[in-house]
Amino acid sequence: MSEEIDALAVLGDPRRRAVYEHVASAGAAVSRDQVAEALEIGRNLAAHHLDKLADAGLLEVSFARLGGKAGPGAGRPSKLYRRSAAEHAVSLPPRGYRVLAEVLADAVEDAGVEPALYAAARRQGERLARSGEGVEETLRGLGYEPYADGEVWRLRNCPFDGVARTHPSAVCGANLALLSGALGGGVRIEPGPEGCCVVVERGTSGTKNNGSLF
Repeated sequence: MSEEIDALAVLGDPRRRAVYEHVASAGAAVSRDQVAEALEIGRNLAAHHLDKLADAGLLEVSFARLGGKAGPGAGRPSKLYRRSAAEHAVSLPPRGYRVLAEVLADAVEDAGVEPALYAAARRQGERLARSGEGVEETLRGLGYEPYADGEVWRLRNCPFDGVARTHPSAVCGANLALLSGALGGGVRIEPGPEGCCVVVERGTSGTKNNGSLF
């Protein structure tokens, strides 16, 4: 628990949080110079905050030469940062929501009642749709971190990643149903190397329809 608190405490500095949010939303590893330019701060200050975030486990570090250069004269590899795949959650006293979620997912799969789970997820999505927000705002508010990729919204973050790794069938199906209910259509499963397995067509209006995916 102390490590979790320490990891999240470093985000208390507004500038450092801005650095973290920029790296998290970048979709690819970024350099100190890129962060400094994007946030209009000095390179040394950017490096300070990036390394603090890395030390806390919130960012992962790698090294690569930028611009595809290689061989003699290419220069030293740049230090690059990207969001860590580790989950961080703090509550006092500790609460084991993920444990219960895995227990419930086990029960769903053992009983073979995935259709009931999907129906409940879709109803919850329909309740969320009543907020009247647009597609991007809805996705962002639910923690999916959407970004435009051609004709679809791809989702950098899966809010249910921990349980999805152990129960992909139940969780990914419920995820699809939740967003289908919230957005009304234009939602499909399209797994990628990282992020959420669901993509949303950018033409989706966010208005519910009466169709069912299940």
